[in-house]
Amino acid sequence: MENVTLNVSGMTCGHCVSAVEGSVGKLDGVQEVKVHLDLGKVEVAFDQEKVNVDKIKAAIDDQGYDVK
Repeated sequence: MENVTLNVSGMTCGHCVSAVEGSVGKLDGVQEVKVHLDLGKVEVAFDQEKVNVDKIKAAIDDQGYDVK
């Protein structure tokens, strides 16, 4: 299991949290997603054999948020 913390801008409310956690959480291999709205960070625990950081970033980007 691997953990990554991503800096994400543009998240401002509970809907943003739901959108990010929902889209990333649906990826095969993602075990846990936690959005820290006040910090602009997203923590993800995932199986690197099933999903990679680029796919996680793409899922967040698809929801309209910028991953740095």
